Amino acid sequence: MSSMDSSIGQPGAAEPQQIRVNFTTTSPDLQLPEGRTQLLVPADIKRYGLSRVLNSESMLNTPSPIPFDFLINGSFLRTSLEEYLKANGLSSESTVILQYVRSLIPPVFQASFEHDDWVSDVDVLSGTSRAGVWSGDKFVTGQDRILSASYDGLLRIWNDSGNVLATSVAGSLGGHSASIKAAKFVSSSQIASAGLDRTIRIWKYAEADDRLSGILKPSLELYGHKACVESLDVHGPTGRVLSAASDGSVGLWTTSKSAAPAAPSDLLPGAAAGSGAKKRKITSAAPQRGALALMQPHSTAASAALFDPADPTVAYSASQDHTLRTIDLTTAKVESVITTSHPLLSLCTIQRGGSGVLLAAGTSARHITLADPRVNAATTAVMTLRGHRNMVTCLAAAPDSEYGLASGSHDGTVRVWDLRSARAGTKAEGGGSVSESVYVIERESQKEKGRAKSDVPGRGAKVFGVAWDQRWGIVSAGEDKMVQVNRGRDLLAATE
Repeated sequence: MSSMDSSIGQPGAAEPQQIRVNFTTTSPDLQLPEGRTQLLVPADIKRYGLSRVLNSESMLNTPSPIPFDFLINGSFLRTSLEEYLKANGLSSESTVILQYVRSLIPPVFQASFEHDDWVSDVDVLSGTSRAGVWSGDKFVTGQDRILSASYDGLLRIWNDSGNVLATSVAGSLGGHSASIKAAKFVSSSQIASAGLDRTIRIWKYAEADDRLSGILKPSLELYGHKACVESLDVHGPTGRVLSAASDGSVGLWTTSKSAAPAAPSDLLPGAAAGSGAKKRKITSAAPQRGALALMQPHSTAASAALFDPADPTVAYSASQDHTLRTIDLTTAKVESVITTSHPLLSLCTIQRGGSGVLLAAGTSARHITLADPRVNAATTAVMTLRGHRNMVTCLAAAPDSEYGLASGSHDGTVRVWDLRSARAGTKAEGGGSVSESVYVIERESQKEKGRAKSDVPGRGAKVFGVAWDQRWGIVSAGEDKMVQVNRGRDLLAATE
């Protein structure tokens, strides 16, 4: 027994039963000194007591208390140690390995921004967001913005007070002529959008000096897709845009009109009409260009296409044909294919330290599949995330943790996942490693109405878009015509 074993109290007749625990962590900044990882603790101790022990002078000796959560065999400890051991048929004589992580902080509702129609997608701009970082010195501190795309065919930019600073023009003035399905900040002054009118549009965004209003001006119209564009991704440093369309095609585009090829004349507005000159004049508010490359990697609808976070010459696509594909954008060829069991409706990349990326794909079967796209990976299927009650239509990786993921579903919820929490899957679940969500964010609009629960999960409140940012928190959009902001500092235990 180490000298540390007595730090919890001297054994005696009145003392409760004690259990030997071994503390471990994956956080480099929270490692215990050698020889201090094993302790005898009271059997009835719970999370709060264990957290106090860890923070104590003889353990981590933290300057101010850090709230901790504890994982045993991939599951969070929510009872006393004694109750956990009984529930799992384990002996109190055995040493319990406790993995400690900074505590999860519930994502607290902050605000809802109301729209005139369904909100299909959402993106954020902040000093820590992708576009904010890409903007460099051009990002103005405090210029935190939300971009929303709606079925009414309009883009809106919001500040954190819930005021609309700018709205895009209507189709007759050079905007989208049908519902917008996807929108992204390329930088603090540039935006890309796409949707049912089969075009991708690049917008210049500028704000007044007082930051209380702004202007969205069409700067480029991109033609090539022959079906609805379902999703977009952007890479600011290279000015590249990736698109996925409902006919299975994936497009690569540039935001530079001088570098873009000519637009295919048969797809331009008015091309099908003999007397289209007047129409073309009205709709051409910006130069019209074509794609750098149009690929056809999928046999049915492509639901998403994303740049590799570390290499913009590599893309990943997901489709309702059940496949995930890795595409070399320099040759426009598919490099590898992962076949799953269900139609894939959404896609997200999760950076994993030095081991590349994981792909998270939302399915029509209500779960999320995690896959390793590396060709030499021992197994492609890494984990399954279960809990949603309807199809999973949008995903966002945690901005400050390689273990965090947020997912939006047609069941009317956003779920937050911690990939460190995993258990062995049952036979019915197909085995493998399974994780369940740690938080569920419901639509505030449904709570306010106070109506009875529908027999169809998510009726009237389907979630269509989600973004996760250090500054903003989790921002989601949906069928309730709302953008909803839920904030939780260090939601999934940042490792700094």
